[in-house]
This record gives sequence, structure tokens and C-alpha cells, in this order.
Amino acid sequence: MKRSFSGLLTDVRSCSLCKAYLPLGPRPIVQLHPKAKILIAGQAPGVRVHASGIPFNDPSGDRLRAWMGVGSDVFYDATKIAILPMGFCYPGTGKSGDLPPRPECAEYWRTKLIAQLPSIEFTLVIGQYAQDWHLGKRQKDNLTETVRAWKDYWPDMLVLPHPSPRNNIWLKKNPWFETEILPPMKARIAQLMGK
Repeated sequence: MKRSFSGLLTDVRSCSLCKAYLPLGPRPIVQLHPKAKILIAGQAPGVRVHASGIPFNDPSGDRLRAWMGVGSDVFYDATKIAILPMGFCYPGTGKSGDLPPRPECAEYWRTKLIAQLPSIEFTLVIGQYAQDWHLGKRQKDNLTETVRAWKDYWPDMLVLPHPSPRNNIWLKKNPWFETEILPPMKARIAQLMGK
């Protein structure tokens, strides 16, 4: 029997599949509504997002909203934008930053949840794990080549570098990203938001 959207969302919010591996315990953080037209497929919440319970409530989110050309009122409107990371809970920290998203979320939840988002017209794919899931063999040899080949996925999907301040060096080395990719992305988002 197919689970209702609200029932599925309740199940997600109470998920504890990988509880044993989470240093701060489970706190699934997603933003979903069947009317959403844009899907943000990210990695996993960071420690600040875990603390607040609000997706992208950190400097990465500030940059992502600027890239998208939307304010917090639009970004946090679940009827407009769905946020479904590859891992729903903060995975902990490793030697070079946050650990990868726990694989249990994507394996157990992703297909079920995306099936409940019939209005999605544009997906922002952020990070290697989201690229692997959403693009598979369609991705190029590395992030830079995949981002540069944005027209191969357009207008349904766009691959972005992670908006984290940790990627400032990448952004400086690749100024074409902001000049070539952000304007059409902002225009597509504005069109989908009815502006």
C-alpha cells in the first residue's frame, strides 16, 4: 500500500535507521511538499543546521540563496522549494571536514520521497553524493567538468559546486561559474516561481 505524503514525512522525521553512527543522534532535516517545483539535492546537514533544525541555515545557505536569487521567504516555502539531502542527519566530522552522508537515507527513503514530489521541474544537484545518485554515468570526470557541462542537464537539472566557504578557492579558479551559469539559473528559478 502506498504511504500518504504526510504519513511518509512523519516516518522520515522519526527515522533512526543510522542512530548508532550519528555523534549527535538522529535529527532528520528535510523540507518537502508535493507542490514544490524546485528540488535542492544536497549532501547532509552540518552541525549548525543540526542545532537549528533548519536546512541551509548557515553561510552555505546564504551563498546558495544569493546564487538562486531568492530570499529566505521563498527558499523556506516548502510549496515552492523542496530540500532533500542525500543524508538527513548530521554525520559527524572527519579529518578534512564533515563526514559523507550516511548511505541509509538514500537507500531507504530517496525513491519513495521523490515519487511524492510530482511537480518538480528543476533540480539543483550539490555535491558528489548527489551527483552520483542523480546523474550516475552522465557525470563527467570531475566536478569542474560536470559543472562546465551544465547545458547537458539543462533545463531539468543543474550541478553546482557546494556553496560552502570551503569552496572559495574553486570559485576563484573558475570565475566562469558565476558569469555563465548563475544568470540562466536565476532566470529559470524566477520563471518557476512565477516572477
